[in-house]
Amino acid sequence: MSTRTEIPLSELKGWLENQTAMILKPLQTMANKLLDNMRKAHNSLIEACEMLMENSRKEIEKRNMRTFKRAQALNKLAKIFLERMRQVHVPEKPCVRDFEEFVSVAQKAYAITDVDVRNWFPRISPFFIMDRGKFLKAFEEAKGSLKELTGFLTKEYVRAKTLEETFQLIDEISRLRSQLSSLEDERRKAEMEKARLEMELTQIERQRGELESVGGIAELAKINETVECLRRETAQSLKHLQKPLLKLQSLTLHGSGSLLTLEETKRLNEYLEDPFEALATENVGYPILRRILHKTARLMAEGKLKLKPDKARKAKQSIEEIVEKNSLANLHQKCVEAKTRRNKLLTSQAISEAKAEVAKLKENAENIKKRLERLESEIAAAEKAICETVEKVGNCKGLAERHILDFSGREVIIVI
Repeated sequence: MSTRTEIPLSELKGWLENQTAMILKPLQTMANKLLDNMRKAHNSLIEACEMLMENSRKEIEKRNMRTFKRAQALNKLAKIFLERMRQVHVPEKPCVRDFEEFVSVAQKAYAITDVDVRNWFPRISPFFIMDRGKFLKAFEEAKGSLKELTGFLTKEYVRAKTLEETFQLIDEISRLRSQLSSLEDERRKAEMEKARLEMELTQIERQRGELESVGGIAELAKINETVECLRRETAQSLKHLQKPLLKLQSLTLHGSGSLLTLEETKRLNEYLEDPFEALATENVGYPILRRILHKTARLMAEGKLKLKPDKARKAKQSIEEIVEKNSLANLHQKCVEAKTRRNKLLTSQAISEAKAEVAKLKENAENIKKRLERLESEIAAAEKAICETVEKVGNCKGLAERHILDFSGREVIIVI
């Protein structure tokens, strides 16, 4: 039956080392012994390769026709062996990861060398018998040491592997906790900066609202609303004249005898583009509009400006009301007064200064909003990273606890 123990992360490594000393120390002792044997055997093999290369070189220098070609072949083969064996490095200290990497590299190197020996040594016979024998003895001893080390690694040292992984998991948990702390600090700083900017934005919006709700800017906004209302009212009053005035403009452009002067032509274009502005710039009684409408009525009567019956009827009625009954008099006065008032406000120094201040506040507000968007992205990224790191901590913690239970039989809860 397992016993449950809570151990703080900061104390876990020391506790684990004490608990596993009786298991790990004998394994480490045996691993060191096997590594020493392997190192000696592999160094002897390298020396044997150097011996083959040196002795074959000496034989080549003798220029003996009977041994020359075989000496060349052995020298080339010895160089290949030596280069291959020098790439195999025996670990200095027991470590499962280094063990596994060494065994993998050494097995490949020895296996290829085995193939080369079988293929080439028979071709060198009957020469260099003693040299080849010394090499083969060193090679077999190295293979034997590697086999013994491999067996130890795959059977007995597996427990050490689990322990090493557990120690690595403890280090990884500590690293992740430090990373998590940094991420939380970054998020906290970003949230504090966000709160500060939101407060600053609120103050700017309040200042801007105060500037726009009182004084000249508020009056300008009000007169602008009045102008828009008058613009719609003017367009509505002239809506039945829109079609005939467009046709009159077409006659003028195509030189078909619209009878309009340059001043009237210009004002006609203004009425079609913005009736409010055109009416607001007329003198009392809007004389230019009257002349334009007189000529429009004449062209309609002469058949030079053709409209559908219903449109012609409504156009004649509108012309009669405007020209004969002076129906636009009140609207004209309102337009003139509104335009005059607006122009006065627009040229006011106080208004200019207030508008400049509002524009500056608006620009500051936009900049703050962009910074807030970036901060929100940073906070979201930090929160995502925090969640991922917390999950990694949980996974490492769970795996470490399972490892400890497997090799010690004790249920340990790591307190982080």
